[in-house]
Amino acid sequence: MGRSHALSGWCAGLAVAPMVGLTSVAEVIPFAAATAGYALLPDLDHPGASASRLLGPITRIISGAVRAFSGVLYAITKGPRDEDSTGRHRHASHTLAAAILLGFLTSSAAAAGGWRAVLAVALLGLILAADVLGDWVLAVAVAAGAWSLSGTWLPGTPAVEALRGGLDEIGGWIGVAVTVGMFVHCLGDSLTRSGCPWLWPLPIRGETWYEIRLPRALRFRTGGWVENLLIAPALLVGTVLLLPGALPVLRDVLTAILSTTSVWIAGSQ
Repeated sequence: MGRSHALSGWCAGLAVAPMVGLTSVAEVIPFAAATAGYALLPDLDHPGASASRLLGPITRIISGAVRAFSGVLYAITKGPRDEDSTGRHRHASHTLAAAILLGFLTSSAAAAGGWRAVLAVALLGLILAADVLGDWVLAVAVAAGAWSLSGTWLPGTPAVEALRGGLDEIGGWIGVAVTVGMFVHCLGDSLTRSGCPWLWPLPIRGETWYEIRLPRALRFRTGGWVENLLIAPALLVGTVLLLPGALPVLRDVLTAILSTTSVWIAGSQ
C-alpha cells in the first residue's frame, strides 16, 4: 500500500495546511511533502518496505531496531486476549501514540534548528514520497517552489529569503505534518483485512493491541483491485484538486468550456 499511503498523506497535508493557517504554495507544499513521506514511516517495521530500503544499510539498521523494540513492547504490554504474535509488524510504529511522540520530537527539533531543520524534515518526506510515487513528485515540488518564488528575484528580496520565510512559517506546524502523515497511514491500514492497533494502549475486549478495522464486507486486500482501481485513482485526483488555487482554476476552465459549448450550440441552430 505504499503508493496509497503516500497519496493519502499528500492529500491530508494539503487539506490540513489551511486549517493551521498555511495558505501560500511555499508553505503548503513542504507541509504536504512531509505528510506524504511520513505516511510511509510506520512501515519501517517491515524489512521490505520502501522506507526500510531507502538509505541502504542505514535504514535497514533503523528498521531492525524498530522491529526489535516493537516486539519487546508487544511482549510486555499485550493483553490476555491478544494473539500469539511477534509484535514486530503493524504494532509499535502503527499507533497514535507513536505518531504524536514523533510529531512532538520533530517540533522540538524544528524549534531548536530553525528553518534548516524544517527544510531537512520536509526534504526527507519528499524523498520518501518520491521513492514510492516517482520523480513526478519532485517535479511538482520544484515547479510549485518556482511558482511561489516568481517575482521575488528583486533587490533586497532574494528567493532564498522567501523560501526561508515560508519554512519559518511552517516551523511551528512541522510536527503536526509528521503526526498527520503517520496517523493517516494507520487509518489506511484499518481499511484492510488485517486492521491496525492504533488505539494502543487502550484495552478493548481484553486486547491491548486491538486491531481497528472496517466491517468484514468492506475490508479489502492490500494491493488488490479495490486499492488499485478505486482508492489510488481517487487519491490521485485529490492530490491535484487540493493544491492551492486549483479549484478556482478548474472552475474557470469549466466555465470557459460551458460558455464555448453554448456558443457552438447556438450557432449550429
